[in-house]
Amino acid sequence: MSSSVVRAVCPHDCPDTCALLVTVQDGVATEVKGDPDHPTTGGVLCTKVARYTERTYHPDRLLYPQKRVGNKGEGKFVRISWDEAIATIASRLKEIAARNPLAILPYSYAGTMGMVQGESMSARVLNKLGASFLDRTICASAGGAGYKYTLGDRIGTDVEQTQNARLIIIWGGNPIASNLHFWTRVQEAKRNGAKIIAIDPYRSLSAEKCHQHIAVRPGTDSALALGMMHVLIKEDLLDHDYIAQYTLGFDQLKQRVAEWTPEKVAAICGITIAEVEGLARDYGEGARRGEPSLIRMNYGVQRVHGGGMAVRNICCLPALVGAWRHAAGGALLSSSGGFVKNSKALERPDLFPEAQASRTINMSDIGNSLMHPGSAEFGPKIEALVVYNSNPVAIAPDSSVVARGFAREDLFTVVLEHFQTDTADYADILLPATTQLEHVDVHSAYGHRYMMANNAAIAPMGEAKSNAEIFRLLAQALGFTDPCFTESDDAIAAQAFNYQHARTEHTNWEQLKQQGWSKLKMPDAAFAHGGFTTPSGKCEFYSQQMLDDGLDPLPAYIPPYESVVSNPELAAKYPLAMISPPARNFLNSTFVNVKSLRDTEGEPHLDIHPEDATRREIKAGDRVRIFNDRGSFLAKARVTDKARAGMVVGLSIWWKKFASDHKNANEVTSQKLTDMGGGPTFYDLLVEVEKAKIA
Repeated sequence: MSSSVVRAVCPHDCPDTCALLVTVQDGVATEVKGDPDHPTTGGVLCTKVARYTERTYHPDRLLYPQKRVGNKGEGKFVRISWDEAIATIASRLKEIAARNPLAILPYSYAGTMGMVQGESMSARVLNKLGASFLDRTICASAGGAGYKYTLGDRIGTDVEQTQNARLIIIWGGNPIASNLHFWTRVQEAKRNGAKIIAIDPYRSLSAEKCHQHIAVRPGTDSALALGMMHVLIKEDLLDHDYIAQYTLGFDQLKQRVAEWTPEKVAAICGITIAEVEGLARDYGEGARRGEPSLIRMNYGVQRVHGGGMAVRNICCLPALVGAWRHAAGGALLSSSGGFVKNSKALERPDLFPEAQASRTINMSDIGNSLMHPGSAEFGPKIEALVVYNSNPVAIAPDSSVVARGFAREDLFTVVLEHFQTDTADYADILLPATTQLEHVDVHSAYGHRYMMANNAAIAPMGEAKSNAEIFRLLAQALGFTDPCFTESDDAIAAQAFNYQHARTEHTNWEQLKQQGWSKLKMPDAAFAHGGFTTPSGKCEFYSQQMLDDGLDPLPAYIPPYESVVSNPELAAKYPLAMISPPARNFLNSTFVNVKSLRDTEGEPHLDIHPEDATRREIKAGDRVRIFNDRGSFLAKARVTDKARAGMVVGLSIWWKKFASDHKNANEVTSQKLTDMGGGPTFYDLLVEVEKAKIA
């Protein structure tokens, strides 16, 4: 019996990007554990990835290429050979490209965060074809834009400093479910005497365990940040030296926030004046005592109309009080900006035909784009869709429109997948992809500062192939002869980082494969002495770039599209706000088909406040219908004050096929976009709830 331990990486869309140790016996992966030596993983995995062998060896794994034989959406397929699958795809894409290659569109996101199985060979093939570009906005683009305007690259506090902070504000996140290793350090900080505050419309598992929970209305976080700035300036809880040396536009900011009194902010946010003032004083007075304060923003903040501005406003706070002086102070939205990626080598944008016009389709309104007939402004109608690392029929907003788009008989759809997802049911050609245990990859992270290597632990199951290998075969069938189309996964991985840079020159791909991970060389306190990567090199309270881009150059409040305050006419019909944060046992739509995890979640639930439930004669356990003009879905009511009054919470994202009505929360979400970055507005909507009629 042969046995080995292989170094690997969790590939999923989570800040923690855990280092894995995979035990393999006689070619079979028997156990996946966290690497105890990796400083952020510390040997601990979430309940999802601890069961990763269940995913790889799942009885429903797609193991062979298939073609559709039923109607789109029925999910009826027959097995075909790889030769037939690739030849069919190449023939159809050539035919469409001969008319207009822009009618071809990729749709992919973070089903794997790896740089090889993500956007490498796939991007090369699609660039060579001259296909439309996809603007990958569905998660972090709004906040990323707000962060960039204010601070520059997405570089923030090192998560390994968290336990040394004396005040930690968890703003718009539930780290127990989505950032476990940060939460472990928060608990250590708490034991060391730190105060922990959660700002979230919902009393999540994490918020319950904080010293204070401030339940703002959805979409009002930017107003709360403005109110904090008002109090900090009015009560002179400022680091004047840091402001003078390392910020731009303080006088304009001071004038702007003068109107944002605690009274005004409390009314907008639906909280008390004391909560606004107390939060600002906790933040400012602690900094004055020289105590590190850390704001951990997460993506819940930005999934509303003013989501980019909300992140921008929050990013102004650390500079006002000098929190960046401390290694454990400042803010963290993402650490991704610290990594020195070689994206041009991976994706080869130079392959795109020089003489051809390009266009970019925003993934967050894919429903409308698929239904668009084509025009001079839009460009050609989308005729072919290549989907990998994503499940848009489940995860994209305004789901009924998305499904109608995928159901078009004149749309040729290719899906690369591990399982027959909601999206796979609409494929014309369905291709089996390898899981993380079966291929090579290389990873950055957005919650820590480690480059990571994933070694293949086992041979591919059945006839599954890596994403990169599938696109290599397609390149060959399309007649592409550039040398880059024959590079192996390992050769691509070796190009992912720029190892000549000061942050990465201490290692290389061969060393990374052996060691599993290597930390970027960066100062512990990234902005202790300024050095922001904005045009001015300072934290920009006033942004000329925003003005040039047609935006307000100063922090502002942008109300939700749909709320009782901002849209009273709509609220008369649909009076309840709704958010749909991740369920603890799912990761976006990943792991929903792992029965042990789905059984733990039970079924789709809707949390509703007792006052709202009583008004509608809804009791705990009732089947309820959640609806608005876009659509409806069913869930079981949980009557709880975890959801603030006037708001309901549907933990997500369920595959439609596992719901009793074959629908999920995205039936009611909107395709409207954020103020900047073109992001989705998943948490900016109004609904009504009623008892479901029993058939």
